[in-house]
Amino acid sequence: MGSYVTFRMNLIKTIVITLTSCFCVTATVHAGFLDKAKEFIQKENAASGRPDTATIVAGLKEALAVGTKNAVTNVSALDGYYRNPQIKIPMPKNLRKTERILRNVGLRKEVDRFVLSMNRAAEKAAPRAKSIFIDAVKSMTFKDAKNILRGGNTAATDYFKRKTYKKLYGSFKPIIASATSQVGVTRKYKGMMKKAASTGLVKEPSVDLDQYVTDKALEGLFYMLAQEEHKIRTDPAARVTELLKKVFRN
Repeated sequence: MGSYVTFRMNLIKTIVITLTSCFCVTATVHAGFLDKAKEFIQKENAASGRPDTATIVAGLKEALAVGTKNAVTNVSALDGYYRNPQIKIPMPKNLRKTERILRNVGLRKEVDRFVLSMNRAAEKAAPRAKSIFIDAVKSMTFKDAKNILRGGNTAATDYFKRKTYKKLYGSFKPIIASATSQVGVTRKYKGMMKKAASTGLVKEPSVDLDQYVTDKALEGLFYMLAQEEHKIRTDPAARVTELLKKVFRN
């Protein structure tokens, strides 16, 4: 009886060892196959010129860095907003009637100075966007990169809006509030409205100038960023580095 039990135990042990060995061999072969497959894909990508994942992510980050730098530089320059008809900050909507009346009664210069002062305030605030955009680029994941690469001509701009708008607004508004004071936006507004009231034709409407200028400044900034992104995606001349040429090739 004892010998029979010993025989069964030895048999079970042998079977277990055999199965374990087979599993290990299979796992090793499988792992080896995956490594070979990965190596093959990488070689195929290299042969065909297709960028790998790391290159794609690096290229997208470089594109975003280039695009945001150009956008911020453009809007931060003197007349960056004021001389660009696409992003120039106009009179607030609820002051348009007042604007027409003032221009018709010979106060065109006062209106123009007020509009100019709002644009100057936006230009002063714009450089603050640079560091916020850089932080957003650094935090970009592979999933973000994949969505941007597969998206439309403004997919990166849309990404920035989601990631940075609230922070930009919080950063821009106090700077614009300070700038509106420095460049005399409020003073020019009050002077303009005082003259408007003296005509007896209009009443002074309620306007939060700091909020208005901040909203329009960010609207213009993202518009310019979208233009930069579109150029990188569609215009080979805008791909100023080899990495951009590789990732965004047609």
